[in-house]
Amino acid sequence: PTGSGKTLAYLFPVLQKIDPEKKDTQAVILASSRELVMQIHEEMQVWSAGSGISSATLIGGANIKRQLDKLKKHPRIIIGTPGRVHELIKKKKLKMHEVKTLVLDEGDQLLAPEHKGTLEDIIKSTLADRQLLLFSATLPKVSELEAQRLMNDPEIVRVGTEAEKPDVDHGYLITDARKKVDTLKRLTVIEAFKGLVFVRDIGNLNVLAEKLRFKGLSVGVIHGDSKKEDRVKTLKAFREEKLALLLATDVAARGLDIPSLKYVINYDLPDETRQYVHRAGRTGRVGSQVDGNVISLVTRDDIKKIVKISKELNIDITEKQMY
Repeated sequence: PTGSGKTLAYLFPVLQKIDPEKKDTQAVILASSRELVMQIHEEMQVWSAGSGISSATLIGGANIKRQLDKLKKHPRIIIGTPGRVHELIKKKKLKMHEVKTLVLDEGDQLLAPEHKGTLEDIIKSTLADRQLLLFSATLPKVSELEAQRLMNDPEIVRVGTEAEKPDVDHGYLITDARKKVDTLKRLTVIEAFKGLVFVRDIGNLNVLAEKLRFKGLSVGVIHGDSKKEDRVKTLKAFREEKLALLLATDVAARGLDIPSLKYVINYDLPDETRQYVHRAGRTGRVGSQVDGNVISLVTRDDIKKIVKISKELNIDITEKQMY
């Protein structure tokens, strides 16, 4: 389940395999979003402290000159997004000949068609005796087959979900499409409300943000086109409870870890059931002291869809009332 420690499941073994005496990059961890890269890096810094094992992040949209300076310091571990890692390999700035471990975090996203070519090139740049690992909270059949194609005789490890289940309440509110904005605003009146709101795409997200700001709410946004500095600032403000709502698209919110997050709001229902799992996994995270709530804003036409999600995931999603 999300929040149960996937990152540490590969970080510990990766760190144990690194030879600090060797000045080459020995492990590369690829992640689907900037936020996830930064989060992995934060964990890496905690667990590698005092070991002499250095790491560096390589993300698109960031200053490439600064990244080249980082590479000159011979980081033993690289954590990055596929585009930028690929670019630096092609420029011959990132040498992959000593890489023994390649990790794909949130692997189902990295195996999406738009990343496929880039990913294959990165894998080809490593020597044949390296280990290729893929981690994900959900693994659709198509991603599994794609992963097997890239690997030699892979082993599939499915971790059972009998791990401590987070305490999350799932519900939905029925509302007219044109009243959704008001329904969302009413939710923010709940005491100590802080919500991560999922919106279908960037266009809808920007329109919604404008409407909510016009109604006097403090709103932050993160999506695939947000600048790195803006995303960092927005997440910091949200974590410090300076924003009532953080609006996000699915890609931007993969892997986000906000310990005290109490509410996830599906402003738009996800297209796929597995996306519901990833969204819900942002709240009530294992080990956090906060109970989670997932609330979907649905029109009468959406009820079939929410019933289908409930059946497929075998969870109770109950109708809620506001009073």
